[in-house]
Amino acid sequence: MSVESWSPSSWRAKPIEQSPVYSDAAALADVERQLAGFPPLVFAGEARKLKRMLGKVANGEAFLLQGGDCAESFAEHSADNIRDFFRVFLQMAVVETFAAALPVVKVGRIAGQFAKPRSAPNETVGGVSLPSYRGDIVNDIAFEASARVPDPARQLMAYRQAAATLNLLRAFATGGYANLENAHQWMLGFIKDSPQSARYQELADHITQTLGFMRAIGLDPESHQELRQTDFYTSHEALLLGFEEALTRVDSTTGDYYATSGHMIWIGDRTRQPGHAHIEYARGVKNPIGLKCGPTLNPDELIRLIDILNPDNEAGRLTLICRFGADKVEASLPTLIRAVQQEGRSVVWSCDPMHGNTVKAASGYKTRPFDKIMSEIRSFFAVHQGEGTYPGGVHLEMTGKNVTECTGGARAISDADLHDRYHTYCDPRLNAEQAIEVAFLIAELLKTGRMGKGLQAHPAAAE
Repeated sequence: MSVESWSPSSWRAKPIEQSPVYSDAAALADVERQLAGFPPLVFAGEARKLKRMLGKVANGEAFLLQGGDCAESFAEHSADNIRDFFRVFLQMAVVETFAAALPVVKVGRIAGQFAKPRSAPNETVGGVSLPSYRGDIVNDIAFEASARVPDPARQLMAYRQAAATLNLLRAFATGGYANLENAHQWMLGFIKDSPQSARYQELADHITQTLGFMRAIGLDPESHQELRQTDFYTSHEALLLGFEEALTRVDSTTGDYYATSGHMIWIGDRTRQPGHAHIEYARGVKNPIGLKCGPTLNPDELIRLIDILNPDNEAGRLTLICRFGADKVEASLPTLIRAVQQEGRSVVWSCDPMHGNTVKAASGYKTRPFDKIMSEIRSFFAVHQGEGTYPGGVHLEMTGKNVTECTGGARAISDADLHDRYHTYCDPRLNAEQAIEVAFLIAELLKTGRMGKGLQAHPAAAE
């Protein structure tokens, strides 16, 4: 199908996976009409700026840090939770920036990550079977028949929560909170006595010294906005296509269509079928697009998807989010990289070390072993080094809260600890301390890669 034949609703004529069934079609249509009249959540110019930054990532000139909640909930929406998430994100970014000497593109799974694909349409507990929970934008997590009925009015609640969240994030990013002079203040109280705290405080001391030197020679945050504010973008899985269509707008400056529900949207591993609805919708909007790549994706299908989603081979348009599992990276990733390289396609390669490493603990909780997460990241970097390509990003499910959902890490969370603070609505997330530990690992890997490239470029330096 040509680009000219695309429209925001052309996905409706295609097969679709992971789509909830609403009993009241008229109520659903009314909600979508309301959403279509609401202001955009993000703006086309912001999405274009993100695409330019991701183009730098594709060229090895920046690094993508993408992360946030597995599934945002209505019940846990609060200023404190948003602030704590943003604080951890800033810490992670500054750790990676300082070590790698590269800009870090900051993209949150936030202000729109409400819908979740599920492996089964129904869930059975104690012999009772009910429709699966598909995220607060669709139904309620309570295991009750009435709660699990898809309710279109929830889309209006999700829109309003996303708008409020974006309002606060923009204030944090541009209102002084992200000022590098505040680097010491970003540390959350509950991790002050952790090993990561000492490492981070040492780095923050270096930043303070550097800023002191810069101020002494006349360069201060008040006159250089890049030191006192940051660019922060939002992203989510574009799963609920009626919601996405309603928030699709024509940019008045270019005449192009943009998804204004978030700066970047991605297509999940369960909904990436060529010729199906989710690929059809995503190919027509000009936002940066992510594509989840799992172990079942073969090279020919990947190239076909790249051709559909990025026919002009535009740098920064397409991010391949690789989620194989720690034990499958070395077998699955090289063939995909070689196919992309052989065809000369420009993509961002990003590592999702979370989704392929989910296990069920003996206690019955779904968890992710931290050592497996770290192992997948190391393998991702090692494969790219072996192939001569750039490991451009990481995609994490994480929170700023002191949860116990992933086992391991500096505090060695055990199976027996999971029940203590297991708060996720769907999949287990890294807590703040574990997320910062991941950031330090990535920083070390990026620094090693940068130094290796420097030695290769200047052979005499190795003598």
